[in-house]
Amino acid sequence: MNRIKRVLEERGIKQTWLAEKLGKSYNMVNSYVQNRTQPSLEILNQIADILKIDVRELIESNKK
Repeated sequence: MNRIKRVLEERGIKQTWLAEKLGKSYNMVNSYVQNRTQPSLEILNQIADILKIDVRELIESNKK
């Protein structure tokens, strides 16, 4: 699971803006945000760079 949706909401950033910065379609970014598709580590790193955060902030542990 990823935390992209939560981070975007916390920062007031729209998915369309992120899609444009990534060079991906809105539908692809939306599938990442809704956790229907998990981005590759390369894409996850690109998202972290764009958002200026540590990539670990975008990952949610499955361990409880």
